[in-house]
Amino acid sequence: MGVVMVETERLDLLAPSLDLAPLALDYYLRNKDFLRPWSPLPTENFYTLEHHQKMMNAGMDHLRNQEEIKLWMRCRGEEELIGQFCFSQIVRGPFQSCYLGYSLDEKRAGRGYMTEALKEGISMIFDDMELHRIEANIMPRNTASLRVTEKLGFRSEGTARDYLKINGRWEDHIHMVLLNPAV
Repeated sequence: MGVVMVETERLDLLAPSLDLAPLALDYYLRNKDFLRPWSPLPTENFYTLEHHQKMMNAGMDHLRNQEEIKLWMRCRGEEELIGQFCFSQIVRGPFQSCYLGYSLDEKRAGRGYMTEALKEGISMIFDDMELHRIEANIMPRNTASLRVTEKLGFRSEGTARDYLKINGRWEDHIHMVLLNPAV
Protein backbone atom coordinates (compact mmCIF):
# COMPACT_ATOMS: atom_id res chain seq x y z
CA MET A 1 0.00 0.00 0.00
CA GLY A 2 1.18 3.48 -0.80
CA VAL A 3 3.80 4.74 -3.22
CA VAL A 4 7.29 4.86 -1.69
CA MET A 5 8.90 8.18 -2.58
CA VAL A 6 12.04 7.73 -0.51
CA GLU A 7 13.65 4.92 1.47
CA THR A 8 15.82 5.63 4.48
CA GLU A 9 17.81 3.15 6.54
CA ARG A 10 14.71 1.99 8.45
CA LEU A 11 11.75 3.76 6.86
CA ASP A 12 9.61 4.07 3.76
CA LEU A 13 8.39 7.61 3.13
CA LEU A 14 5.07 7.45 1.30
CA ALA A 15 3.28 9.94 -0.90
CA PRO A 16 -0.39 10.57 -0.13
CA SER A 17 -2.72 8.08 -1.81
CA LEU A 18 -6.29 6.97 -1.28
CA ASP A 19 -5.22 3.51 -0.13
CA LEU A 20 -3.42 5.15 2.81
CA ALA A 21 -6.59 6.84 4.12
CA PRO A 22 -7.66 3.92 6.39
CA LEU A 23 -4.10 3.64 7.72
CA ALA A 24 -3.96 7.40 8.40
CA LEU A 25 -7.27 7.21 10.27
CA ASP A 26 -5.89 4.30 12.30
CA TYR A 27 -2.72 6.34 13.07
CA TYR A 28 -4.72 9.29 14.40
CA LEU A 29 -7.11 7.08 16.40
CA ARG A 30 -4.18 5.20 18.02
CA ASN A 31 -2.47 8.47 18.90
CA LYS A 32 -5.49 10.61 19.76
CA ASP A 33 -4.49 11.24 23.38
CA PHE A 34 -0.75 11.45 22.69
CA LEU A 35 -1.10 14.11 19.96
CA ARG A 36 -3.85 16.17 21.67
CA PRO A 37 -1.53 18.51 23.66
CA TRP A 38 0.37 19.48 20.50
CA SER A 39 -2.50 19.76 17.99
CA PRO A 40 -5.32 22.12 17.10
CA LEU A 41 -8.75 20.87 18.17
CA PRO A 42 -9.90 18.34 15.56
CA THR A 43 -12.84 19.11 13.32
CA GLU A 44 -16.09 17.25 13.97
CA ASN A 45 -15.41 14.73 11.20
CA PHE A 46 -11.62 14.39 11.69
CA TYR A 47 -11.86 10.80 12.96
CA THR A 48 -13.75 9.53 9.90
CA LEU A 49 -12.53 7.68 6.84
CA GLU A 50 -14.24 10.22 4.58
CA HIS A 51 -12.17 13.04 6.09
CA HIS A 52 -8.90 11.19 5.52
CA GLN A 53 -9.86 10.28 1.96
CA LYS A 54 -10.42 14.00 1.29
CA MET A 55 -7.10 14.84 2.93
CA MET A 56 -5.27 12.26 0.80
CA ASN A 57 -6.86 13.66 -2.38
CA ALA A 58 -5.83 17.18 -1.36
CA GLY A 59 -2.33 15.92 -0.48
CA MET A 60 -1.93 14.34 -3.92
CA ASP A 61 -2.97 17.62 -5.59
CA HIS A 62 -0.64 19.69 -3.39
CA LEU A 63 2.29 17.36 -4.08
CA ARG A 64 1.67 17.39 -7.83
CA ASN A 65 1.55 21.22 -7.79
CA GLN A 66 4.52 21.49 -5.36
CA GLU A 67 2.39 23.59 -2.98
CA GLU A 68 2.89 21.21 -0.06
CA ILE A 69 4.83 18.01 0.51
CA LYS A 70 3.28 15.68 3.06
CA LEU A 71 4.83 12.25 3.43
CA TRP A 72 3.73 9.37 5.61
CA MET A 73 6.19 7.14 7.42
CA ARG A 74 6.22 3.40 7.97
CA CYS A 75 8.93 1.04 9.14
CA ARG A 76 10.29 -0.99 6.27
CA GLY A 77 8.41 -4.28 5.97
CA GLU A 78 5.41 -3.06 7.95
CA GLU A 79 2.07 -1.67 6.82
CA GLU A 80 1.15 0.47 9.83
CA LEU A 81 1.83 4.21 9.50
CA ILE A 82 4.00 5.55 12.30
CA GLY A 83 4.06 9.26 11.52
CA GLN A 84 3.96 12.03 9.00
CA PHE A 85 5.67 15.27 8.17
CA CYS A 86 4.57 18.16 6.01
CA PHE A 87 6.35 21.04 4.33
CA SER A 88 3.44 23.43 3.83
CA GLN A 89 2.80 26.93 2.51
CA ILE A 90 5.64 26.65 0.02
CA VAL A 91 6.33 30.16 -1.22
CA ARG A 92 8.51 31.01 -4.20
CA GLY A 93 9.74 34.40 -5.41
CA PRO A 94 12.05 36.31 -3.08
CA PHE A 95 10.92 34.32 0.00
CA GLN A 96 11.70 30.71 -1.13
CA SER A 97 10.38 29.29 2.12
CA CYS A 98 8.03 26.81 3.76
CA TYR A 99 6.74 25.67 7.15
CA LEU A 100 7.43 22.27 8.67
CA GLY A 101 5.07 20.26 10.85
CA TYR A 102 5.27 16.63 11.96
CA SER A 103 3.94 13.98 14.31
CA LEU A 104 5.03 10.51 15.36
CA ASP A 105 3.37 7.46 16.88
CA GLU A 106 3.68 7.42 20.67
CA LYS A 107 5.12 3.89 20.64
CA ARG A 108 7.89 4.94 18.20
CA ALA A 109 8.97 8.16 19.96
CA GLY A 110 12.55 8.53 21.11
CA ARG A 111 14.07 6.16 18.53
CA GLY A 112 15.30 8.71 15.98
CA TYR A 113 12.67 7.92 13.35
CA MET A 114 11.56 11.54 12.87
CA THR A 115 15.13 12.82 12.59
CA GLU A 116 15.89 10.10 10.03
CA ALA A 117 12.80 10.93 7.98
CA LEU A 118 13.26 14.70 8.13
CA LYS A 119 16.85 14.48 6.88
CA GLU A 120 15.43 13.11 3.62
CA GLY A 121 12.60 15.64 3.59
CA ILE A 122 14.99 18.53 4.09
CA SER A 123 17.12 17.21 1.24
CA MET A 124 14.04 17.27 -1.02
CA ILE A 125 13.21 20.86 0.00
CA PHE A 126 16.76 22.23 -0.21
CA ASP A 127 18.39 20.16 -2.95
CA ASP A 128 15.48 19.34 -5.27
CA MET A 129 13.20 22.35 -4.76
CA GLU A 130 16.01 24.80 -3.95
CA LEU A 131 14.15 26.59 -1.19
CA HIS A 132 16.12 28.90 1.09
CA ARG A 133 14.30 28.58 4.43
CA ILE A 134 12.34 26.04 6.48
CA GLU A 135 10.44 27.30 9.52
CA ALA A 136 9.11 25.15 12.37
CA ASN A 137 7.15 26.64 15.26
CA ILE A 138 7.25 24.58 18.45
CA MET A 139 5.75 25.06 21.90
CA PRO A 140 8.50 25.58 24.51
CA ARG A 141 7.33 22.59 26.58
CA ASN A 142 7.57 20.24 23.58
CA THR A 143 11.17 19.37 24.36
CA ALA A 144 11.21 16.22 22.20
CA SER A 145 10.22 18.22 19.11
CA LEU A 146 12.74 20.94 19.90
CA ARG A 147 15.47 18.26 20.18
CA VAL A 148 14.58 16.93 16.71
CA THR A 149 14.94 20.35 15.09
CA GLU A 150 18.15 21.13 16.98
CA LYS A 151 19.71 17.82 15.85
CA LEU A 152 18.87 18.82 12.27
CA GLY A 153 20.57 22.20 12.61
CA PHE A 154 17.57 24.48 13.13
CA ARG A 155 18.21 27.61 15.19
CA SER A 156 15.83 29.65 17.30
CA GLU A 157 14.84 33.08 16.01
CA GLY A 158 12.85 33.87 19.14
CA THR A 159 9.48 33.18 20.68
CA ALA A 160 6.16 34.20 19.18
CA ARG A 161 3.63 34.98 21.90
CA ASP A 162 0.17 33.36 21.55
CA TYR A 163 1.20 32.17 18.09
CA LEU A 164 -1.15 29.22 17.45
CA LYS A 165 -4.35 27.95 19.03
CA ILE A 166 -3.46 24.44 20.19
CA ASN A 167 -5.88 22.11 21.97
CA GLY A 168 -8.25 25.03 22.51
CA ARG A 169 -5.84 27.64 23.88
CA TRP A 170 -3.37 30.14 22.48
CA GLU A 171 0.20 28.94 22.90
CA ASP A 172 3.60 30.58 22.63
CA HIS A 173 5.91 28.96 20.05
CA ILE A 174 9.65 29.00 19.54
CA HIS A 175 10.39 29.98 15.95
CA MET A 176 12.99 27.45 14.70
CA VAL A 177 14.61 28.07 11.30
CA LEU A 178 16.92 26.14 9.00
CA LEU A 179 18.60 27.99 6.13
CA ASN A 180 19.89 26.44 2.92
CA PRO A 181 23.52 27.54 2.57
CA ALA A 182 23.54 26.65 -1.14
CA VAL A 183 20.81 29.15 -2.09
